[in-house]
Parts: sequence; structure tokens; C-alpha cells
Amino acid sequence: MKLQQLKYLAAVAENGLNISAAAERLHTSQPGVSKQLKLLEEELGFQIFTRSGRNLLKITPAGQQVIKRAEKILQEVENIRRLGAEMREDREGSISLATTHTQARYVLPQVIKRFRRRYPNVNLHLHQGTSEQIAEMAARGQIDFAIATGSRDLFQDMVLLPCYTWFRRIIVPLEHELAGNAHPTISDIASYPIVTYVFSLTGPSSLKDAFKREGLTPNVTFTARDADVIKTYVRLGLGIGIVAEMAYDPEQDDDLVSLDATRLFAQHTTWIGFPRGTFLRGFMYDFLQLFAPHLNQHTVDEAGDAADQGKVDKIFEHTDLPAIGGQREAPI
Repeated sequence: MKLQQLKYLAAVAENGLNISAAAERLHTSQPGVSKQLKLLEEELGFQIFTRSGRNLLKITPAGQQVIKRAEKILQEVENIRRLGAEMREDREGSISLATTHTQARYVLPQVIKRFRRRYPNVNLHLHQGTSEQIAEMAARGQIDFAIATGSRDLFQDMVLLPCYTWFRRIIVPLEHELAGNAHPTISDIASYPIVTYVFSLTGPSSLKDAFKREGLTPNVTFTARDADVIKTYVRLGLGIGIVAEMAYDPEQDDDLVSLDATRLFAQHTTWIGFPRGTFLRGFMYDFLQLFAPHLNQHTVDEAGDAADQGKVDKIFEHTDLPAIGGQREAPI
């Protein structure tokens, strides 16, 4: 069994059983990948994949176990490489992170700007997606850090560190009837069409729950994953917007009014996670602390050594997480 075979195996699994795509990613030939996979199966004495001719159809149950262990081995190989670079005090490297549009657009820019000043030779690769897409990238070992809000059940193999809290805000044009109502009720906003995030209407949602408690149903006329898109359609008069509070900029959005919704919707906690068992380089610790100042190396190491996420949560149960946001209050 060769390390190269395990790399090929993981790459094929990560590319949807497309051998050509895996070969292209690994800068090798398709026949070479196919040959090494067959040799690995012959050595193991069972099939990792079911086939139809030359095409791979699916991963066998035994193959699932092999791939899972192969990915762990490859992670440890990467950890050894990182350890070597750290011992050489090498300040070069890369960080690959995945997050949602809101974090990428409104929270990360200043963090990344400060990080790049400190580590100009560390490359940053930013991927955007839904929680499900981020979880898939994490499961495939494609990212170093995941940043998201909620959806923790999707990230069972990651150490999740709480970073900050935030609330939703209601945004309306300056001339809107609600603009003078600093603290609207659920009944108030139920009277108008709503423009909000797609995720607010799937799975557990504090938005849906808030209306349900009042015996009301939100009139959602438009949904999007991008807060900038939501604000655009609010400006067009399609409805009132409900967005994450950090998505409202008092200067850039001076044609909109931000209304308090802290009493209407649940508080959210954004977290950053890394794969359990990962060796973190010095600049990775610094990135974590730039993103959330309370995440110093000692705390991160303690969380990384915890047996499960429940024990990680215990570490932070008395931590006073910072609140993030920025809003233009409605006139009183």
C-alpha cells in the first residue's frame, strides 16, 4: 500500500467518483489513477467501488471505511508537513476557509486585511456557500477553517469555537411607514411583504418560530442568500427586509432605516471550526485570534484536546462573547 494510492483514492471520492477530474486535480493521467486504484483493491482483497465498465458507480460499504481511514492518514501527513514548516519558523503557507456571504462580505475583510499585513507570504483561499456546502467541503478535507452560524450538527468532525453573537435587524426605506417605529412587533411586520434569507425558511428558524408564537404566518415574497441582494429589493419596494445586523452599514445604507428586532428573534452565535486532530500552525492561531480575540492559543489548544464538542462547549460556557453589528436606529 502506497501513500500515493491513498491520495488518488481520496481525490476520486472528493470529485464525485470522476477519475478524470481527480487525475486533473492531481496533475496525473486517468489511466494511472485507475491502475493504482485497482492495485489497491487487489491488495486489500475487496472492491472499494462498484463499476460499470470503466465508470465508477458508487463506493462500497467497505470502501467507505477505507476512504475514511485514508483521509485521516492524509490529514496526519499534512500535519507532519505543517510541523516541519513550523519548526523551521517558516512564515509561508496557506489558509483555506469557507463561510457564508454575510461573513465574507461584512466581517472578514478587516480581519483578512490585518492578517495579510502580518503574514504577507501566507495565501488565503476564501470559499463561499451555504452551511451544507461548507460542511461538504469540510468533510472532504478541502478547508482549514469553517465559519458559520448554527447548523452545528453538520460539522460532527470539527472543533467548533464560539466567536460572537448577533441579532437580526429589520430594514426599510426612509419613507416607509415603519421607519418611525423604533421597536416594531411581530404583528407590525406581519402586515407587510418580507424579503429575507433563504435559510430562514428551511429547517429550524427563529423567524418562523417568532411568527408561529403569535399565531401568524410571515408573508415572504422574496428570498436570497446574499444580504446585498435583499437590500436591493427592499430599496425597490418589494418588501421590508430581515437581515443579519452586521449586514447593515450606516454609511453605505444611509437610504435605509434599521429597526431593532432583538425582542422578536433569537440571538445567534457565529463559530469558527477546524477538523479535529489538525495541527495548527502559528499563523493559524493568529488568524483565529484576529477573528475572535478571546481565542488565544491556550484556549484553542484546550478545545482541540477536548474529547467531544460537549466538552468544548464547557470550556466556553462562562465566556462573555462579544456582540457584533452596526446599525442606524430609527428616528424617535
